Amino acid sequence: MYSCIREMLENEERLILSPYAAFSSESKGRGREEPQDDIRPVYQRDRDRIIHSKAFRRMKHKTQVFLSPEGDHYRTRLTHTLEVSQIARTIARALRLNEYLTEAIALGHDIGHTPFGHSGEAVLNRLCREGFVHSEQSVRVLEVIEKGGLGLNLTHEVKDGIRNHQTSGSPCTLEGQVVRLADKIAYLNHDVDDAMRAGLLTEGDIPREYTDVLGHNVHDRLSSLIHDVISSSENSSHISMSGDFMEAMSGLRKWMFANVYVGGKAKEEEGKAQQMIELLFNYYMDHPEALTGEYKDLMEKGTGKERAVCDYISGMTDTYAIEKFEELFVPKGWKF
Repeated sequence: MYSCIREMLENEERLILSPYAAFSSESKGRGREEPQDDIRPVYQRDRDRIIHSKAFRRMKHKTQVFLSPEGDHYRTRLTHTLEVSQIARTIARALRLNEYLTEAIALGHDIGHTPFGHSGEAVLNRLCREGFVHSEQSVRVLEVIEKGGLGLNLTHEVKDGIRNHQTSGSPCTLEGQVVRLADKIAYLNHDVDDAMRAGLLTEGDIPREYTDVLGHNVHDRLSSLIHDVISSSENSSHISMSGDFMEAMSGLRKWMFANVYVGGKAKEEEGKAQQMIELLFNYYMDHPEALTGEYKDLMEKGTGKERAVCDYISGMTDTYAIEKFEELFVPKGWKF
């Protein structure tokens, strides 16, 4: 009975999905060959593997934009990831694309992010001679570090979508292209929402040249952007956005950089976080024996010390990085 379920689901894809969709039965496969699952097609299986990974769970304690905000309703790296997944799946379903592939890419796209958001990424990129880019690190975490160094052995299409989700990327599937746009839609809108919650801006502060196109509240902007992507991409071999909406979204993003992302009150603690990461990096470069077992194992298997240190630090949550800093650099009280 069970051996027929996966094949039945693959046949359903052929009947339901767009001819531009990525069909599970046509995947380019995994780095290591393995038997097919009897129930789940390959992209569903990848989605499940990512959800059950340790790195996925750690995202709940990693900064999205606002460093250590006091409040329960600000986004973390995990809630951002879930919002990207929701937006991407909505678009994928409307365009009759492969939802499982879309979801797998979305859930894994930021899994290699450092503690303290992009400020942490900038420090490691400066310190590491090979450079550090979170999209490449996401693939490395899932393929090299997870499962005690065995990796999750994901399909080519999932890895490609994760690696190419940034603006400069060029995903090989429409599902990857959907996630690439959904990521921008999600972070721009939830960053506006979080900034309003923090009292850093009001709806009236946002220039009308952007809100007149995109909408005058977070809900309307999300809805209009999603609808625009769908209407611009129907029956097309490329996922796109109309010129007016792309121009307005890019303009709003630049405005957010000038007013929230750089130099705003919410970013005042970033310098301290960056100094902390640099001190941790230098300490572990001098004391690689202090790395935990799985990262020492990576070095024994041929990973260079610098890369192993980057792997360890980038895998830390914000709270764990602070704990290690206090353990290593803050004097402890003592008594006779």
